[in-house]
Amino acid sequence: VADLWWIYSKPIPADGRELWTLFLQCSCITVVIGGLFYNWMFASLDYSWHLSVAMAVSFSLLLLLTLLLVHPARCVFSMIMPTLGTKQGRKLLLSTCIMIAVVNVTPNIISNIKTILQVIECICKNSSDSLLNSTALLEKVSWEFGDAIQETVHSIYKPMNGHFRFSLLQNSSLIYQKMHLASEKISREFLSIEVLVKDSIRVANRLAAGFFMLYLCFESTWYLKNYLTNLRFDNFYITKKLERLAMDRKAAHLLVGSSKKLIRPTGLRLSWEEVVLCLVQAMPVTVALMLMLVVVAMEHFSFSVADTAVRRAAQFSVVPVTLSIKYKVSAGLSWIMSFIFKVFGRPSEELLLGDFNRTYHHHLIFSSAHCRISPPTPPNPSVLLVVGLLFCILYATVFLETYARRLCRKIAASFFQSWEEERVLYLYRKLSRRHRKE
Repeated sequence: VADLWWIYSKPIPADGRELWTLFLQCSCITVVIGGLFYNWMFASLDYSWHLSVAMAVSFSLLLLLTLLLVHPARCVFSMIMPTLGTKQGRKLLLSTCIMIAVVNVTPNIISNIKTILQVIECICKNSSDSLLNSTALLEKVSWEFGDAIQETVHSIYKPMNGHFRFSLLQNSSLIYQKMHLASEKISREFLSIEVLVKDSIRVANRLAAGFFMLYLCFESTWYLKNYLTNLRFDNFYITKKLERLAMDRKAAHLLVGSSKKLIRPTGLRLSWEEVVLCLVQAMPVTVALMLMLVVVAMEHFSFSVADTAVRRAAQFSVVPVTLSIKYKVSAGLSWIMSFIFKVFGRPSEELLLGDFNRTYHHHLIFSSAHCRISPPTPPNPSVLLVVGLLFCILYATVFLETYARRLCRKIAASFFQSWEEERVLYLYRKLSRRHRKE
């Protein structure tokens, strides 16, 4: 492995064997990166498969030529890998989480809302149908009641027309048509909102992902530029070359006395400033996690409401309605007829003209098996698993960022060993001057 890395980090291969070895290394790297780039564009950024394939192949060929011919480009590309563990890498992972939520979670929420609206539409349609049937029952009741009024005992008290004028909407298709148009309008509005939200977030995520990727390359290039131009930049590590130089000049005490300010790049010790920086950088990740949990909670809540609505709508019982009509008609006597009845010694009682007592039954139906209700969409546990894994990686990168920067420095030192010796010599002289002042 050390020999392969030595060939990879050399500016120019020494012979044909090293050239072929470098070509095979760069080819393997480009194949792996090309596959990851295709998966990133197709699965995460939601591009079409043919565009993803074309971009992946073009990017792989360009990357192969660049790695094979440009030595600093190999160094920058090698530093991109550990740079993924820094703030820019976290931004890429956050954009991936957002895209996963948009593609998988948001459609479930809208689908469950549509299911709830379908249940409401079904209840409204069946209840309106039952109400229309109840008006037909009222028409029947009115005509039977009118016939009963006509059937009186004495024809002199018989009314001219005992039937009621009952206005009834005979054509119920108008109500169904209006309800259907209303439901279609709501569905179109929800569909337009869903498409608008998905397209907007997709475009924003693509732009953000492209910007973060370019900035990731820029940050690696910026690190390498500062490493090659500034001797003080990121130069506070006790490396093996520094230890060897101190031992050769019999100044090992310089490293012992400055151990609190210098850090071993292979050690696990973090300075107090690095710990505080990790805690500060963990706060944005926590805020993003809270927002993602709100979206996931909305998905579970919408599914719970939709599932409850579907089950309760299927359990709606038929509501019985009873209409009872009791009607009694009697006629009183005038004072002349009452006097005549008293003269002849007969009691003056009221005359019963009619008696009507009937009961009618009807049922109100709120749900039907003929309603077209799509089943509620449950949350996908694999999506939650992927998002949870990504956030675990995000929190891990918060505390691994310091070690990622140390690895970047080690990579730069292996690519430019002569310049690393100059940096080590500068740090040794700096420690010597500080020791003499003290």
